[in-house]
Formats: sequence, C-alpha cells, structure tokens
Amino acid sequence: MNNIPQLYREWQSLQPLSEQKERDIRQQFLVDFNYNSNHLEGNTLTYGQTKMLLLFGGTMGSAKMQDYEEMKAHNIGLEWMKSTARDKDKMLSEMFIRELNRIILVRDFYKTSRDGDYRYKIHVGVYKTRLNSVITSTGELFDYASPEETPQLMSDLVRWYRGEEESGIMKAEELAALLHYRYIRIHPFEDGNGRIARLLVNYTLLRHNYPMIVIRTDDREQYLDALHQCDLLTGKIPYDGANAALEQIQPLVDYISSILEKKLTTLIKFAKGEIPDFMEAKDDPDLTNTNVSVNVSQNVSVKNKIIELITQQPYITVKEMAQILSVTERTIYRQLDILKTENRIERIGSDKTGHWKIKQQTPSR
Repeated sequence: MNNIPQLYREWQSLQPLSEQKERDIRQQFLVDFNYNSNHLEGNTLTYGQTKMLLLFGGTMGSAKMQDYEEMKAHNIGLEWMKSTARDKDKMLSEMFIRELNRIILVRDFYKTSRDGDYRYKIHVGVYKTRLNSVITSTGELFDYASPEETPQLMSDLVRWYRGEEESGIMKAEELAALLHYRYIRIHPFEDGNGRIARLLVNYTLLRHNYPMIVIRTDDREQYLDALHQCDLLTGKIPYDGANAALEQIQPLVDYISSILEKKLTTLIKFAKGEIPDFMEAKDDPDLTNTNVSVNVSQNVSVKNKIIELITQQPYITVKEMAQILSVTERTIYRQLDILKTENRIERIGSDKTGHWKIKQQTPSR
C-alpha cells in the first residue's frame, strides 16, 4: 500500500516549520546527501570529516585533498541543482546536466584504464568519447550507450522528461525513478554519472515540492540490486534501457518510494516534536567505525579531537561535537569537564550564546 500521498498531505499541513527546524533539516540533508552519494563512489572522507568541512569549513584527521575538493564541489552542485529545480520557469535541459557534471568534477583529469595499460583524459561537462561499461557480479560486461548514440539519447531524455512533467500523470517518485534509470543506462559522461543520477532524483522531487532523499552507502547492495532487477526486465540493449517503460523499472520505483516514505515519516515526527533530531545516515557502518571519531592507529583521543574542533569552531555546540565524533553528548560533557579541570579550555559567556576558548599552556621547566 502506498502511503506517500497521505504522508505528503500531513507533511504539508505542518508547514511552515520554525526557522530552527528548517535549518536543522537543511543542514542534516546537506551533510547526509553529500557524504553518502560521494561515499558510494569511493570518497574516503568520514561522516565527521564531511560535516566539519561542509558546516564549518574545517578539516580534521588525515584524508586526501582530492576527496575534500570533491566533497566541496559536490555540495556546490547540490546547491545549484536546488536553485534550478525551484525555478519553475526553467525546464530540464542538457546544458543543466552538463553543467552539473562540470561542477562536481571541477576540472579535466586523467584516469587509468581498467586493465591498467593506459591513461586517458576526462573532459568535464563533455559527453563521453569512448564506450563505458561495467562488469556485473556474474562477470559479464554490461555496456552503456555508445558515444555515437549518446547525444541523441540525451536529447530524447530531456524531451521525454519535459513532456512527462508537463502532463503531470506520473507520481513524483515514479518520474524520479524513471529519470534515474533512463539516464544511468545512457551513462553520458566518462565519470560522475552515479552522482548526477542521484542529483536528478532530488531535482524531480524538489520540482514536485517533495522533500529530497538520501540513498545511503550502507544500502548500496539493495540499491544496486534494484537497478540490476530493472536491467533484467529491460534487457542489455542500451537503447531499450534508455527508453524503459515505467512497468519495467518497478523495482527501482519501489526502492525510491520506500526511502521517500521513510523520509516523510521521519520529518513529520520531527516537525511534531516526537523526535529531537534525526540523521539519515545513522545506520551507515562508517559511523560506528572508530575511525570516524577516533583514529585508533594514531592513538588520537576524543579529548584531543574536541580541542581540534573547538580550535576551528569556537561556537560549536555539544550536540554538534557529539554528532561529528559519533559519541554521546554525555561523553562530550565528561571530556569537557576534564579539559576544564586541566585548565585547557574555558567557556566564555552563557551555555546558549557563549563560545569556547583554548587556554594557553604554560611550558614546563
């Protein structure tokens, strides 16, 4: 039974939310979506590092600069997608999709071929010039559209989407799923296709005034399985996949719908005050890995991480520190008390509006 229409009506009846709740929802999605969509593609930043980077502009721990740059670029792409989706006078276009690719990939770069025999250049925002494919779990080669087919298929994709959006026949979750699948079967770029497909899902939901969703990295197998089931129903010919019918991608529709239903349910509870906060990525294995909050191999303590956070963001709250370090607020309070006792930090002003100060240590003689 599809509960989305009823949940959507209830969610709309709770509008407008308080400014604080709106901010919490916006910031939570910003971190969760960027972290998960990039993590699905191999980005190594932890959840805590992602949050520190996107909310406070800081870094902590060790990670490749390329991953930091990639995460920031993806967030720029997300914000640009949101502003474009909200402008109802602007229709989906190839230029928009190409610009998304250019934004999230930043600049041209080189990749090594699958067999390691040669390197080739990726031109951002430009449709592919070589055939791309994926090796399935059974070891088969699954081809996407050829470079020769791609321009026409992308033109057809945009024309089809505009017509469907104008007709209003499809449900938002159906249109989002079908756009994702048809796009991914074309695979128009040499890199960044998965991230753009997930941005397009949220572009569609936002155009229909639905909340955006997160496909979580710990749900990778279910996500890929839904796409695989659709592949079995549409067949291996790229053109057929790029023109798939709604009934052929029902597994992906069901998958997207289940995430949207959970998101609406959670938002309604949050709006009603039934839950104090939420984290769409809370079940991610990386969040329970000690590397998110404490790099055991480097023997870095939570206490020292708190010092690092306060140094970069003096106005950071206990709640934010707990979320970044993936520990309880009680743990943060306990470590703060220890740091105060050691005369390493002090609180300036009230608990609500004040800030933290790192105290200078007197060198021992």
